This record gives sequence, structure tokens and C-alpha cells, in this order.
Amino acid sequence: GTFLNLSVSDHGRSDSLLLSWDEPEEGAKGYSLSLSSLGSRTPLQNGSAGPNITSFWFHGLTPGMRYEIEVTATLACMETTSQTVTAQTSPSPVRNLSLSSGGSSAMLHASWAHAHGRRDGYHLALYHSDSQTLVRNASVLPNASTFLFDGLLAGSEYALKVSTLVGSSQASTSIHQWTAPSIPTQLRLSPGSSTSLVASWAGAGGAAWLHLALHNLLTQTVTTTLSARRGLTSYTFQHLHPGTQYWLGLSAMAGPYTMVGPNATAWTYPLSPGNVTLSTAEEQNSLQARWSTPAGGRDFYLVTLQEGEDGAPTRNISVDRDNDHVTFHGLSPGKQYSVQVTAVAGPYRASARSMAAWTQPLAPSGVSLSSQGSPYSLLASWEEAMGEGYMLALSPMEHPVKNSSLLRGVTNFTYKGLRPGTLYTFEISTVAGPYTSSPWCITNWTYPLPPEQLTLSNQGHSTSLQASWKAAPTGSTGYTGTLWETKSQERVRNTTVGNNWMNVTFEDLVPGRQYTLEMAAMAGPYRSPVRSATNWTYPLAPAGVTLTNTRRPLGLAAFWDKAAGDVDQFHLQLYSKSHPAQRNISVGPNTHNFTFLGLSPGIQYFLKVTVLAGPYRSSSHFATEWTYPLSLANVSVQPGRRPQELHVSWVESGGGRDHLVQLSVAESLSIIRNVSVPRGATQLDLEGLVPGSRYRVEIISQAGPHRTSSQTAIGYTVPLPPLSLSASPVSTARALAVHWETSPGQRDGYLLSVHKEGSSAPARNLEAGKDSTNVTVAQLEPGTCYFVGIWAVAGPYRSLPKNITGCTVPAAPTNLSLINPGSSSELYTCWSQPPGRRDHYRVTLYSLSTQGRDRVQTLSPDAQNITWMRLEAGSRFAVQVTAVKGSFKASSINVTQWTHPLAPANLTLGSPSASALQASWAATGRGAEGYVVDVYDAASRSHVGRMVLSGDARSHTFRNLSPGTRYSVAVRATAGPFHTSTPNFTHCTREYDALLA
Repeated sequence: GTFLNLSVSDHGRSDSLLLSWDEPEEGAKGYSLSLSSLGSRTPLQNGSAGPNITSFWFHGLTPGMRYEIEVTATLACMETTSQTVTAQTSPSPVRNLSLSSGGSSAMLHASWAHAHGRRDGYHLALYHSDSQTLVRNASVLPNASTFLFDGLLAGSEYALKVSTLVGSSQASTSIHQWTAPSIPTQLRLSPGSSTSLVASWAGAGGAAWLHLALHNLLTQTVTTTLSARRGLTSYTFQHLHPGTQYWLGLSAMAGPYTMVGPNATAWTYPLSPGNVTLSTAEEQNSLQARWSTPAGGRDFYLVTLQEGEDGAPTRNISVDRDNDHVTFHGLSPGKQYSVQVTAVAGPYRASARSMAAWTQPLAPSGVSLSSQGSPYSLLASWEEAMGEGYMLALSPMEHPVKNSSLLRGVTNFTYKGLRPGTLYTFEISTVAGPYTSSPWCITNWTYPLPPEQLTLSNQGHSTSLQASWKAAPTGSTGYTGTLWETKSQERVRNTTVGNNWMNVTFEDLVPGRQYTLEMAAMAGPYRSPVRSATNWTYPLAPAGVTLTNTRRPLGLAAFWDKAAGDVDQFHLQLYSKSHPAQRNISVGPNTHNFTFLGLSPGIQYFLKVTVLAGPYRSSSHFATEWTYPLSLANVSVQPGRRPQELHVSWVESGGGRDHLVQLSVAESLSIIRNVSVPRGATQLDLEGLVPGSRYRVEIISQAGPHRTSSQTAIGYTVPLPPLSLSASPVSTARALAVHWETSPGQRDGYLLSVHKEGSSAPARNLEAGKDSTNVTVAQLEPGTCYFVGIWAVAGPYRSLPKNITGCTVPAAPTNLSLINPGSSSELYTCWSQPPGRRDHYRVTLYSLSTQGRDRVQTLSPDAQNITWMRLEAGSRFAVQVTAVKGSFKASSINVTQWTHPLAPANLTLGSPSASALQASWAATGRGAEGYVVDVYDAASRSHVGRMVLSGDARSHTFRNLSPGTRYSVAVRATAGPFHTSTPNFTHCTREYDALLA
């Protein structure tokens, strides 16, 4: 047909459209125009234009409306051509746009009156005026006339642009507005010094301006005002009065809005008092504090009386801010005090402290003087008295005074280097600063010295002990002593003698018993520290000593009788003349027998029993006995160096002579070998045995009249490995058949190990009976090689391994398909990956339409598709995929497919008569499998006829058509299920008059 190339524009007008078109090449006799709403066939406006006109205006249209315009051109031969175009008028902007915050700091409310005409919706864009950044994008329905913007910044100016949308067109209008400011939070006012205050706050970004006003609450006057731009978060007020309370107010402003914010109060730091002193007052135990008044203000003074060097507070007094002294009464005597005067202004303080002062002390009480049992020292002690320290004096009758000074906190003092047995006088006074109290006096004696070199001896007797000592170097009035049984702590004797005695004897004592003597020297009312000496009476020897043999367990049992008196323990000495080592055992006093274990077998032993009491001992006569021999231990039977040998080993137990090794077949128990070996040998090799057989070994030992057999040991000879091992695939793709030949000797069975080549997985193990010569290993992976190992097994032992490698048959590919991707020269082949492994794929493409050469491709074992290119168009092909593993192969089924044919070329139409139309064409490439020719009535587009032709056809004539009629013809080339068509060509059949002429 003829194309008019229609175009529509509005030239910036929302109620008009300008239609333009191109004049046909063959010209037109005129044009008719029809405008209607899109989707409605009812014309709204009609128009017409002459043959040389190419544009037309439509006026009085609705803004934003979509229209459909049809232009019909009248051509020559009474033919017409029509073309339709859609167009849209521009939208109109909204009216009465407004934007208000309503006092909100985070929201703006937009409202408007609807635009004239049609609209698809509205688009709203909100911008932040300062940063010129887009804050919010929103699209609303065409019937919406309000919108709420929330989450906005407080105290900020925004610009709103509202656009009316129709299709891709829009019309916009704008407006500006402020959000209300937000009030700053967390206002803090704190002192920076005695003349400055620091104000800080948070949330200052929600206001364009901040206004600050500082008031002096004492004078009720405004001290400072300040206005600052957005972002300020702190300010320091300088040159203020010390110790004064101030009030700060904060307001936020933005555009037309002002918001009253929080307020805060704070004090400046006060100044500390000067020249603080503490001195004695007129009354006893009283002190007076004085100071000078500092500059500035304060609420009051806090006067704190502190006690001692650590300054612990003991009294607090509050006085008026104009006062300058205070007196403290009823203080403790002999104590150190200081005073701290604090100027208080609100929560803040400034302090100053005085030097220390003392009150008058008192003498200490509870004074005592004690010797503490020492002959050379006296301990003076007293109760703590208030003061700075103490003055001490000690004076014996015949010696000068000893003076000492001690600090406060000490409540005792020890005088050393004194004479034993001497009477001393002690005096003590308390010191506090410049003051000293009256003294306190007391007397006491030192202790005497004890006797020296005290000894206690039995002199070889079992019923008496003699004590002796040396007199003390200082005087004493005599000696007193007590004899005790050491163990029971029972008193045996008391004795008191004059100072000229140096020894005493205690009779009728118990043999072997320990005694303790305690003695002390006496002087005045005191006794010296006790001296003690300890010793035993001599013990009596044991009687009735015997030694008896025990076999189970192997040992010797000793027995004896206890003699009269006490015994600390018994000592047993066991030895042998054939062994240098001896056994020494100590047992308790109530034990009368003991068994020696772990002795050497077949040895003669001697025993002596000794009784012990303290450092003294008495021994019995000797007793003797022999031990039994023991059997050999740890008999072991292991395979020898060859399969026909056994290695026997054992641990020598001692005490025996030669050993007899007996060998028997385990199943029959009949002895087949007797081998004698000398004592000291620990191994033996037995040769000439049957490989893979089970044997029993027993060893007999003899010592004196005793014979002992070892435990029976079982052992195996190592079996021989199987012969002629082979592994081959069976008919299925998942099994291997393993064959071997039996070797000489015996065995319990076979163990096979199957391990997949290149795999880290553990090997698969199988077992076979001792008479087996083959086994089939199933459930293997197709196309995979396996390492197969086999051992002959006898008991816990294996033969040397035999190894071989075998491969399974690969699995054939499945789900093979040959796909035409819509191309005339390409085919796509894909298949499913079969289980198992393979070396590669061999893919063969066969040409079924021509006698061309087959194509063969070798692909990797993981490949699953291939694309065949540069194939003949309109041809039939077959494909087959083969999995290859070594010399084994497995092929898929064959699948066929066609390539698309090429469209016929050079299609020409002619009308040989008024009722006939002839189509001619040329084949492209190798041609096609066939052709289909279709003819249509060009005006009504109805199908008139179809002819299916062979692949060698190149023309066809349709007959019985209508004269003088335009027809449309297309020719399709076919190949299998595919076809490719030429474009439709039109031609008119001849008129009748043309035929008559």
C-alpha cells in the first residue's frame, strides 16, 4: 500500500493539534480527515483537504485527551488508501496551589484545584531550598487534590513543584514554604570558672536562628543577649560575678515562626576564704577558727573541724556568709585538730584549711609491767591515751634510769638486756604538742634461767634411767622435775632437789619404753622455762623365729614371738648367698608374721629379726628356706622370616635349669617336635612347617625337684599369595570379574581390596572362602578403572599382596536430541551425562539428504552438547554420541533433524490471460524438499488457492481467476517440518478489454 507518513504536534497549545502528512508518489485527488476519541469510533470533528494540502489544524480540543485521527487519500483508478495515527493534547497545570506547615516542624500540607481537561495523575517534587536537593518524589491519582509531606527537617524552607501528567507530557507550577522550627533539647548551663558559664544544647539543627538571654538572679537584671545562626551548639558567657546564680532562656526562630525553648539555671564557682587559722580558746578543751572574707557572693560558710593527721571530719557548722570566726567546745584532750572553711554557692564549694593545733593531754591508764617468761626482758603495756607520743623511764634498784620516747599509737614497749631475777620500776607520761601529762608508776621481776646440759641415759639397762645436768649461771633456790611416759603422757615420778644436786636415778621402769624428763630452776615467785630430755630403756630380743615356703603366690612367710616390754617396730633382713641384693622390711610392734613376695624362684634364703626401741635394737638367731621355681612368662609365637618358619620367644623367669619346647598342630594336639634349649636362651626358630597353618607351643621349666609348664601359645605361619591374578569387565557396565589360582599350603580365606582410580574415598573390601578362585565385584561405576589387590589370610596374618588394574565398560549417553535453533545452517546436539567415567565422547553427524561426508567430533568427558555449523540448508541429518573408555565403547540411539530451507529467489508474477496468474521463482542453494504456493485476493485478503509442488518445481499458473483483479502471491520452500516464505507480491489479472484489443 501507499504510506502517508503521518505526524502530529501541538506547538505548545493544550487545546489544538496540527496533523501533517506526505503526499503519495503517484499523487492524490484529495483527502478526508476524521478525529475521534481514542477507543471510540464516533467522529468528533471531520475535515477535508485538496490534492496539494499536507497539513490540517484541529481546534477546541480537551487538554490531556488522547485522540485517533484517520486520513483517507483518494488515488488514481478509484483506489483509496487510509492511515490512522493517535495523538494527545498537552495537559494544563493545577490551579490555586498552596503549601502550609500548620505549625508542624516535620510536615508540610499541599493542596490545589484540579487542572482543566484530562490527566493521568499528578507528580509532586519537594526540594530543600538551602541545599537545592530533591527531598521527596510522589505520584498521586488524578482525583487527588491534597498531599502530606512528613519526616521533613525542622525550621527549613522547601520548594514544591506539582506537575500534571498525561502520558509522557506534563505541565508544572511551584510554591515555597517553611517548616516550623524545633525547640533545642538538653540545655545545660555549667560553670567554666568563677567568672564564666558554659551553655550547651542538642537539636540545634531544627532552627534557622537561636536567641539566648542570660539573667542575674541576684540583681534580677539581664546580663547578656545573643542571636546565632543554625548549627551553634554551645556558648561561653564571660566576665560574670563569682558565686552568683544565673538563669538562661533559649528561643528558636525559622521564617515567620518563633518557638520558646527550654531554660536552665547555674552558679559560677565561689572564691575560697583566706588566712584560715585555728588556735586555743580561753576555755579548756576549746579551739577557735578565724578567716578573711573573699570577693564575690556565696550562700553561707561550712566550717569543718578535722581530727588527727588524716583529717577525719568530726564537726560541721554552717555560719552566715558575712561571718569570719567560730569556736569549738568540748574537744578531746591530747588530740590534733585542723579546720577547713568552705564557701558554698549553690552546688559548688571553695575551701581553705588551717594549720594543726593540739588540746592538753592526759596520762595513759591500764599500765602493766610483765616479764613474759623472759629472764632478760620486761614488757611494759598501757591503754591508748590521746596525744602525740609517750615518755618512758625504767629504773632497777642498783642501776641508772633508762629513758625512752615513743610516738602516738604505740601501747607497749619491751626492755631487753636486763638481768634475770631482778626487780624493776617503770614510769610513763603522755606528750601532746607542747604539753606533757603527770607520770604513772609500776614494778615487777625478771624470770630465772633454767638448768643447762640436761641428759637422760639407760647405761645399757632395760629397767632404769639416770638424769644429770649443770647448774644455771645465776642464782636459784632449787630444781623441780617430772618423769613422763612419752607415748601415753602419763606421769611416772615427781622430784624436787636443792640447788646443790646435779643428778638423780629412776628405777623399776618398763624395758624398751620411751621416757621424757622435764626440769626447771626456781627463783622468787617464778620458775624458769622447762628443759627436757628423752630416752628409751633397752629392749629385749624376739624369740621363736621361723621361715616357711608359700607357692601361690610364690614367696616365704616369716613368724616370731614378741618378748616382754615395749617395741617400736620389728626389722626383718632376708638375703641369699647366690644373690647380692637383700630385702629389708620394717613392721609395726603388733605384727608377728610377714610374707616376702617377688623372690627369685629356686633360691635358698636366710632371715634375721631385730626388735627396735628408739635408737636401740636386739636381734634373733637366723632362719632359712628355699623358693619354688617359676614357669617361663610371655611365651610368644610369631611368623618367621619365611612362610615355612615360626619364631618362638619368651621371658626368662630365673631359678630353673634347661627348658623343653614342645610343638604340636593346633587341631590334633599331637606333639610333632621336642626341642631342648639351655637356661638363659629366650628365643627359638622352627623351620620346615606348612605355610598358612595354625600351631600350638608349650615350654616346660625345671628347678630342683619342681617342674613348671608355661601357658600354651598359638601361632600361624604366613600364607603364600594367590597366583595368576586377572580382572576383566563382565557383560554389564557395573562389574569386574576377578580370577586367581590357589597357591600351596593352607589359608583361612582371601581378602580383596577394590579402589577407584584417582579417588580419595576408602577402598572397598571383600572376603572370599579359602577354596574360592574367583569373585565378581558388582555395583561399580561404568567406564572407571579400579586397582584390585588380593591377599591370602591365615589367622591375623596376610600374604604378600597381588595387584592388578581393571576397567568397567562405559555407560551410553541418554536423552539425545538434535535441535534446529531456527537456522538454515546450524543444528544443536545435547545429551544427558551418563553415570560413571569415560575418556572422551565421539559424536558423528550423518547427512541423509546428500552423499556428503559424515562429520566426526571428539569431545571432553564432561561435554554435554555441540553445535554443528555450515550445514546445507533444507537437508536432513542424523546424529549419534558414543562414550569411549580405553577399548570399550557405548553408543546412544540415532536422532534425525532438518535444517531450515532458504526462501525461493527472484519471485515474478505475470498474467498470461484474464483468468490466469503465473508465479515463477528460482531455487536458493541446493533447493528444498518441496514448495507451497499461496494466492490471496489483495483487496479482501481472503485465501484463493494453494498448490503443493515437488522440490524441482520452479513455476506454477493459477487459473479460473477474476479478470482485472489484484492478487497477492507468496511461495514457501519446505524441508521436513520447517518452511521459509518469500514476501507477498501483488499483480493484477488482465482486463477483458485488454484481451479484446
